[in-house]
Amino acid sequence: MEEEFYCLLKLVSGEEIFSIVSIDYNDDDPVVVLQNPVVMKFINSPSGIHLKVKPWVELVDEDIFAVKMDKIITMTEVKDIKLIDVYHNYNKTSNNYTEVATNGEVKLSTDMGYISSVEESRKKLEDIFKDVKDS
Repeated sequence: MEEEFYCLLKLVSGEEIFSIVSIDYNDDDPVVVLQNPVVMKFINSPSGIHLKVKPWVELVDEDIFAVKMDKIITMTEVKDIKLIDVYHNYNKTSNNYTEVATNGEVKLSTDMGYISSVEESRKKLEDIFKDVKDS
């Protein structure tokens, strides 16, 4: 296997993938090995331009994929530190999967900001308000 590098790939399907890549030349048919491949897309909004990052394959827990060379149109090594940082930050946070109920609703978690019940929050806010009022 060849040395790993950050790469942007354009596939014959039209997909553009950003990944850590290494090339396996062991067979007559070389294979490109992708680690944690993601799709990055620029989104224009009234607040500015944003970079949307999502996994290349969303419904599996695997993080290593093999792609045959005949499925790749072009490969470009990426050395842009900002883009690499976005990739690493996404991969650090993407390991926290959101739990979804059978009816399709997302269940709240402490990662989403849910830290107490409405009653507990109301009591804390009333205590703060009383303390400010008494001061």
